[in-house]
Formats: sequence, structure tokens, C-alpha cells
Amino acid sequence: MGMRAYIIRRVLLFIPILIGVTLLIFGILQFFTPEERASAYITGTPKDPSVIYRIIDKYHLDDPVHIQYYHWMTRVLKGNLGIAQSAGNIPVSSALLQGIPATFELVIFAIPSIVLIGIYLGVKSAVHRDKLTDHSTRIVSIIGWSLPTFWSALILIAIFYGGLGWLPTGRLSNEAYGVVTSTDFVRYTRINSIDGLLNGQLWITVDALKHLILPVANLTIVSIALIIRVMRSSMLEELSKGYITTAKAKGLTTNEVINKHARRNALIPVVTLTGILTAGLLTGVVITETVFSYKGLGYFAARAALQMDIPSVLGFALFVGLMFGVANLIVDVTYAYIDPRIRVT
Repeated sequence: MGMRAYIIRRVLLFIPILIGVTLLIFGILQFFTPEERASAYITGTPKDPSVIYRIIDKYHLDDPVHIQYYHWMTRVLKGNLGIAQSAGNIPVSSALLQGIPATFELVIFAIPSIVLIGIYLGVKSAVHRDKLTDHSTRIVSIIGWSLPTFWSALILIAIFYGGLGWLPTGRLSNEAYGVVTSTDFVRYTRINSIDGLLNGQLWITVDALKHLILPVANLTIVSIALIIRVMRSSMLEELSKGYITTAKAKGLTTNEVINKHARRNALIPVVTLTGILTAGLLTGVVITETVFSYKGLGYFAARAALQMDIPSVLGFALFVGLMFGVANLIVDVTYAYIDPRIRVT
């Protein structure tokens, strides 16, 4: 099977997954009365009670279930997910779009450090099995995996913000925030570190990067451990296979055997883990963003949950399902690129 046919097949399989996600979210909505679901489309408390019943009629909230699902999907495809009262009575879709750039900015700096450092340490640990490098790496990974996310975040804040005063929390300083929200500053991407460069304001980029250091470090500490452990196990398995012995017998150097043969095949389980990890970060790292007051998707979701903002929580859940589905699709395609044998399965 060619690469194009493989991708088409995977995309077609992705469609029923999306339908399943929407059915799950819609099923949760059925636990609420039509009046409660109607309140998701208004701001505040209506003075005229008949407004609720007009909304029920308009959005078909008391029709048979299959008709409700059809009209609900129509609204979802148009981006109408209700009103996010926890975000200032704006549409849920708008609240999600406001949080995506912040979380995406966090992810584009966190994922490379997590994956590259994790792969490097995992390979080193496997190559130097049962030696000082291996033992040290395993100790670091166990400690990192055991640390609660909120605890490591608080420790970083206590040391580098409260104690030393080197690194700030939040997303921007007050001065930088005043500039980026002014009419003279063009928000090309809403990613501060990039927009600072595009506007010729290098100090904005530097300020944004300084605010990213602590949350990125926290995500790296708690996430890198799993990459190290998976890469080490996968690498050890590859190093024990016959083709490695054959490669050595042909006179290939140790670096060639490791880098050109063993590591490439060992990357397959890491690709899966990276895809899931990236999707998880993109859908909002709730604890990290909340502790560091980094206002992305995770911060939005935590605030919505605390205020019992049901439309926002379900809208966030729908976005999470979509991102994980896309991540799995990308992982499948990456599989086929790394190991062409997968295309025939």
C-alpha cells in the first residue's frame, strides 16, 4: 500500500472516531433538562421567563433525541457551543480560541525539550546499561515521574520567583501587556514571542520567553521521565536483536549501529507517546497553567469547572477529543514513515 492510500484510509477511519466523540458529549448533555441546556445560550438571568422557552423551541431542545443531535451538530459545526459565563459571557468558541495561542506557545517550547532530551538520555542509558550513566538517568526519571505536577511547580516558584527573584510568573509583565494590548501592536498570531518579533519589539519576545521558562521547565521535569523510560526499554530491545549483531559484524562503528539502525527502530513507541503527550499539552495543562497563572486552555478549563460553567467544560471536552483524534492520526502517519512495513497492515 502506498503512502497516499495509507493516509486516506487513516483519515476515513478518523471520521467515525469524531462521530463517537460528539455522541459522547451529546449524551452527557442529555442528563440536563431542556431548561438547563437553554440557559447555556443566554447571559445572566433573563427578566422574561418566556425567553427560555423560545430558546428551547429555537434550538429544538425538547425534540426527539435524533433530531436534537442533528441540530446540535449543526450548531457545533458553526462554532455555536453556548455562552462561557466564566470567561465574561462570551461564546465558548471565542473563549477557546483566546486560550489556544497561549497554550500553543507553551507547547512549542516544551515539546522539543521534553522529546529531544528524553530521547538522548534514554539512548545513553540503554547504551551504558547498568553503568553510572544508566543508574543516574534512571534515578532522575524515577524522581521526575514521582513528583506531583503542582508540587514541582510550587517548588520552582518558591526558588526562582519568590527566593531568587530571577524568573516571573504569568504570561507577560505589566509593561509588556500594556504594549501588546495597545492599538499600535498588531496581533498576527497572538503568540507573544512571535508577535514581538513581527512587530520589531524584541524586548516583548524576551519578556515572553522569560515568562515561559518556569512552566516549560515544570512540564519538562514531569514529562521527560516517561520518554526516558520508554526510549531506554525500546532501545535495549533493539540492541538485543540479530540485525544489530550483523551490523557490527560488517564493521560498522558503534555510533553508526546506534544512530542509523537501533535508534530509528526504537523511536516507534516514542512517537506514540509524543503524539499523545503533545495532544495533552495542546488541550491545556490545567495544573501547570493554573499554578503559574498562565492563561491558556488549561487555565480556562479550571476556571470553568470551579464556576460550574457546563457549556465551557463540555466545549473544552469536545476540543480535547478532537485534538487526541488528530494526534492519533498524525502518529499513524509518522509510524508509516518510520517503518514502511506498517502500511501493509
